[in-house]
Amino acid sequence: MPVLVALGAALLFCLVFGPQWWVRRAMQRHATERPDLPGTGGELARHLLDQARLEHVPVEVAPADHFDPVANVVRLSPQNHDGRSITAVAVAAHEVSHALQHAAGDRLLAARVRFAPVVQGFEFAAAMVTMTAPLMLAILKSPVLLALQVGVGIALLGARLVFHLLTLPVELDASFRRALPILETGRFLKADDMLGARTVLRAAALTYVASSLVSLVNIARFRRLLPF
Repeated sequence: MPVLVALGAALLFCLVFGPQWWVRRAMQRHATERPDLPGTGGELARHLLDQARLEHVPVEVAPADHFDPVANVVRLSPQNHDGRSITAVAVAAHEVSHALQHAAGDRLLAARVRFAPVVQGFEFAAAMVTMTAPLMLAILKSPVLLALQVGVGIALLGARLVFHLLTLPVELDASFRRALPILETGRFLKADDMLGARTVLRAAALTYVASSLVSLVNIARFRRLLPF
């Protein structure tokens, strides 16, 4: 029995943290500076936006790589904005592709923007449920109500994962229907570098799903609150 418990814990650990580890590893593996590349990630992003007649969309340095559809801004991390690497180039192309989706009026992207605040609200509500569950048990002394509260918390946390799974096509479209052809036809990378670019674009597409899987850890914490 202890062996089965250990195997189950190891499997859960791999399920939760494995994808996130792979995404980080893929990004880091191809982040080596390449002086032979024609420009930095930030310069490529600016070039691609101008080429698409999106001169009004700025490129900014930020803690994390993302496209902000509300402010209509492409934001790149310092290492990708100023770096000359396969990762910097591929990530820049991926985030610019989101700007292209936004400009084209992509419905799925618009839906993600519309429902993102709702999901954030769910996460806040789940945190409140987590903090108040022990207090409610101490006051009401009702395992049934505690179970109900924990169930609500699990559902709220699971909403984030479901949200990113449902909007995964937005990321896949940005990486493989837009960014990859841009890099191939524009010859911004050598043919030998395209395999690495594919890996980075795959990682970029899975970033949100991988990070949201960590919510499963919080679900496990919720389960521990139950007295049965």
